[in-house]
Amino acid sequence: MTAGDDEREALRERAASLPAIRLSARTVSDLELLGNGGYSPLCGFMSRADYDSVVESMRLASGLPWPIPITLAVSDDESRGLKEGGEVALADEAGTVLAVLSLAERFTYDKRREAQAVYRTEEDAHPGVAAVYRQGEVLLSGPVRVIDLPPHDDYPAHRLTPAQTRAAFKERGWGTVVGFQTRNPVHRAHEYIQKCAMETVDGLLLHPLVGETKGDDIPADVRMRCYEVLLELYYPADRVLLSVNPAAMRYAGPREAIFHAIVRKNYGCTHFIVGRDHAGVGKYYGTYDAQRIFREFPDGELGITPMYFDHTFFCKRCAGMASAKTCPHEAADRVILSGTQVREMLKGGLLPPPEFTRPEVAEVLLKSMQERTTPRYAV
Repeated sequence: MTAGDDEREALRERAASLPAIRLSARTVSDLELLGNGGYSPLCGFMSRADYDSVVESMRLASGLPWPIPITLAVSDDESRGLKEGGEVALADEAGTVLAVLSLAERFTYDKRREAQAVYRTEEDAHPGVAAVYRQGEVLLSGPVRVIDLPPHDDYPAHRLTPAQTRAAFKERGWGTVVGFQTRNPVHRAHEYIQKCAMETVDGLLLHPLVGETKGDDIPADVRMRCYEVLLELYYPADRVLLSVNPAAMRYAGPREAIFHAIVRKNYGCTHFIVGRDHAGVGKYYGTYDAQRIFREFPDGELGITPMYFDHTFFCKRCAGMASAKTCPHEAADRVILSGTQVREMLKGGLLPPPEFTRPEVAEVLLKSMQERTTPRYAV
């Protein structure tokens, strides 16, 4: 958790004489969510008992639901000088000390076991598995005291902590709030299911993930411009809050859907949208596996209500948005584009059709693509 003002200065002074570990970008994101309460009930990096229990059963050793290991991995060399019962300074990649870890345990772990259990594959072509294989061989556990949350100079108006989103919901009088996870620009299918959900709740938390993602995902700053223009023109301002989630993307499919739901509960959401292939990548998960996994938890145990949606699209014959549950027409009548198809259109200077994405969003995406692909020559 984040230290109070009096403790912060004492921690900063003590950290100067402690052994230090530089964290990866993904671990810095985890540290931020440990510090701001987004990972409640966790107060530090997982113990061996919690790690083993999460990998095997999607529960902490206490029995509370938790589907993804939150760990601090270091190399054998880095771990040798560290003593259990001592303290370790945790710094970002630039060397700025952010927190102090009270080191409770050091332990080794089976990376392939974690990969198979959490990601359902041991293939390093999976970006989440590759990240596990790249990290160190030793896990450090223990509670952390965060001195300073990681510094950010991007989208400051939208970097709200769980305490701040909860306060915003209360101020707006929202008793029920649906959260929406996205790592992509919102297109018409997303908009459709969000607005369907908004018919039954007081407000929407549009909560894009802006931590580390795979290289071919749309950059976070571009996505944020898309969200801003979309909300300005097509959503009721008094019923939507845009705030970023600093977490890194795991691409863990079903388990990550549970993970995203628990984090949104901590941000104050009462409901959470789960669509097709939530947090998926490649062909590692079934289309609706991320919905089925919620059935493995008794009703009410997660503390947030999932809202399931089928594959949605614009149907030319229906002349509007529809889903596989409501549209009787053939695939040829449905406007469905893959991410690859959209990228190829943008590279060719073409806007995706308005049935797929709002024209204003398409313009942002096209401009971004042109900026990234236009050659720059030295003068």
